[in-house]
Amino acid sequence: MSEQQGGGARAVAESVLDPELPVLTLADLGVLRSVSEAGGRVVVEITPTYSGCPALEEMRADLRRRLGAAGYREVEVRTVLSPAWTTDWISEDGRRKLAEHGIAPPSRVGTRSGPIPLRLSPPVSRVRCPRCGSADTTELSRFSATACKALRRCESCREPFEHVKEI
Repeated sequence: MSEQQGGGARAVAESVLDPELPVLTLADLGVLRSVSEAGGRVVVEITPTYSGCPALEEMRADLRRRLGAAGYREVEVRTVLSPAWTTDWISEDGRRKLAEHGIAPPSRVGTRSGPIPLRLSPPVSRVRCPRCGSADTTELSRFSATACKALRRCESCREPFEHVKEI
């Protein structure tokens, strides 16, 4: 029985891995917005982590490839930019997977209302080490392997680690 016969276009799309954080699926990361199917045609909507995300074309290609392999002949992948993606969309399972793989998950940003206070110095960040749990960490570089991550070091266990930045 093919995925198509089982009505599993959503399940197939949810299993596609993020090309930059392959410990997460697109669903874990929160970029998979919707999957609809009608008459053998599948329409997938994704929201990139930011508008210039270099992995966006690879995400589209992976979705088309996986859905095609599952028997869906007509696949359209649409990019939806509004509302903008936020790290709050990362699932709890995704946050757990990041930590298990030594990447500190982002804090929840939550809904903000009203003016955001102006700070002249960088905010004090309390990013916990994914290895030992210490909050005594230092940012080494605002950018890591991807623009979405920063490079940090734990001052307790002295291990470096990546942190997915809050957006």
